[in-house]
Amino acid sequence: MAEDMTFLPKQQILSLEELRDMATAFVNLGVRKIRLTGGEPLIRRDILKLVDALASLSGLDELTMTTNGVMLPSMAQPLKDAGMSRVNISIDSLKPERFKQLTRVGNLSEVVAGIHAAAAVGFDRVKLNAVILAGFNDDEVLDLARFAVDQGMDISFIEEMPLGEISSHQRVNTQVTSQHIREQLEAEFSLVDSTETTGGPSRYVQVANSASKIGFISPMSNNFCESCNRVRLTAEGRLLLCLGNEHSADLREIIRGYPGDIARLQAAILKAIESKPERHYFDPEQVDIVRFMNMTGG
Repeated sequence: MAEDMTFLPKQQILSLEELRDMATAFVNLGVRKIRLTGGEPLIRRDILKLVDALASLSGLDELTMTTNGVMLPSMAQPLKDAGMSRVNISIDSLKPERFKQLTRVGNLSEVVAGIHAAAAVGFDRVKLNAVILAGFNDDEVLDLARFAVDQGMDISFIEEMPLGEISSHQRVNTQVTSQHIREQLEAEFSLVDSTETTGGPSRYVQVANSASKIGFISPMSNNFCESCNRVRLTAEGRLLLCLGNEHSADLREIIRGYPGDIARLQAAILKAIESKPERHYFDPEQVDIVRFMNMTGG
C-alpha cells in the first residue's frame, strides 16, 4: 500500500446489502467460489453479517477470506460459525523486526497467534501467502516453508506485481522468480508436481511425506492467464476483469440506479465478462496500473 493512505468516503463504498446482491447475481450466473480480501476485510463493520449472507447463497460451494490474521484470535470461531470455509493468511517474514519493516506497523506475534487460532477452529484448510523480495526476505523461503509444513498448512510464494508507485525500493531489483524459489525449496523438500488447479494463478506441488502443498504465483515469470477464471469486485463496485489491466465495469451505477433488479445486474456482468483481457503485460521497470492492492480490495 502507499506510504500515506487516503480512505474513501462511506457513501462510495458498497453497503452490505449491495454486496449481498452483487454476490447473488454472480452466483446466479455460475460463480461457485467467493473470496473476501483487501486491504483487511476483518475491519469492515458487521463483516460477520456479510459472511453469513454470502455463505447462505444457494449454489455457492466455497467462501474464503484473505486476511493479515491479526483479528483472527477473536474472529476465527465466529467466522467459521457464520459459514466461512477457509482462510488465507499473509505472512512475509518470521523475523519480528523485518516483519514490522515490511508491513510498516505489523506485529508478528499477533499474526502467528491468528494462524494458530485459525487452525484451532478447524477451517477446511489454512493457507499462508508470502511475497518474496530479493534483499528483503528471500533468505526466509525455507524458514517460511518449514513453518507451514510443521503446522500442516499450505503456503503460496508470490512474485511481486508492479501495482502502484512506491518509494521503498526499485521493483526491477527485488524480483525473485518462482523457479528460483522452487530451487531453494528442493534443497530440503521433495516436491511432487500436482495436477490440482483452482482456475486461478497458483501452480501447486505436494510436499512429499506431508499434508502440505506449496503454490507458486508467477505473474512476472510464468504467465498463467490462459487458465484464469477470476474477476474482482472492488469495495466501490467496480468489476476488475484482470489485475494487470485497467478493463473494468461500474456495477455500482447499476445496483444503485436499479436497486433490486438482479436481472439487469446479471446482464451488465455478462456484458463486462466479454471484455476480459487475454493476458496481462507486467513490467517491473514501470507502473502501468497505479492502484495498490489494498485499494483494489474485493
